[in-house]
Amino acid sequence: MLDYNTPEYLPSSEELPCSDDTPVDNELQNLIPNLLKAILALIWQDRWDWFFGVDMGIYDRTRQIRRTPIIPDGFLSIGVPRRKNDPKGRLSYVLLEENNVVPILVLEIVSQTYGGEYDNKMTAYAQLGILHYVIYNPDYYHRDKHEPFEVYRLEKGEYLRQFGEPLWLPEIGLGIGRSQGIHEGWEREWLYWFDEQGNRFATPEEIAEQERFRAEQERFRAEQERFRAEQERFRAEQERFRAEQERQQREIAEQLLQRYREQFGELPE
Repeated sequence: MLDYNTPEYLPSSEELPCSDDTPVDNELQNLIPNLLKAILALIWQDRWDWFFGVDMGIYDRTRQIRRTPIIPDGFLSIGVPRRKNDPKGRLSYVLLEENNVVPILVLEIVSQTYGGEYDNKMTAYAQLGILHYVIYNPDYYHRDKHEPFEVYRLEKGEYLRQFGEPLWLPEIGLGIGRSQGIHEGWEREWLYWFDEQGNRFATPEEIAEQERFRAEQERFRAEQERFRAEQERFRAEQERFRAEQERQQREIAEQLLQRYREQFGELPE
């Protein structure tokens, strides 16, 4: 029998748990990474070489034979298929099944229950070789003696804090930062992707609202055109009516003149 704790047996992604079954403390831990993923699906809709995982286990089976994964709130990999050739998609992210492509960015959202974002997880992500580490801590940064938004870059095996917001990530070709917005009817500060000039990319909801506004504008312009056409038709009808009145008045005048001539002869000069 093979020993499950030896390199001879490496379980597949279907055999590995996709998460640690630990519930999130608040819905932002799902809403924020899912929003980033949805924006990526718009701006990279023609690219198929990336994957954004949300609350999904990452396994490095070459160094981590145990079955416990590292589970960030969100992570981005570039250079892997966006869709796996499997009807169920990815159940977890196993490096050996992804051509050993390590995620280029991980995101952690700090909650009321501290999860080791500034120590244990930072060490684990550095060991894994993840280049960019984003920590979003809008509510408990005073408790943790950190800033609400921090981005780290892996250099020589250690994470160094990067400054600037939105922060441009050249290896990804996007910037990341905070901004006020509305998502799922919730107006608050969210994380967004930015271009190199610092312009925030729109969300699917914002694009849908823009499309709705444009459609309303088109409908309004069409109504204006219809109204102008009605006005033109009305003016044409008025002109026709005036022309008809003038014709009838001329006919009546001619008839009266003809009767006068028949009774009294030509009008005196």
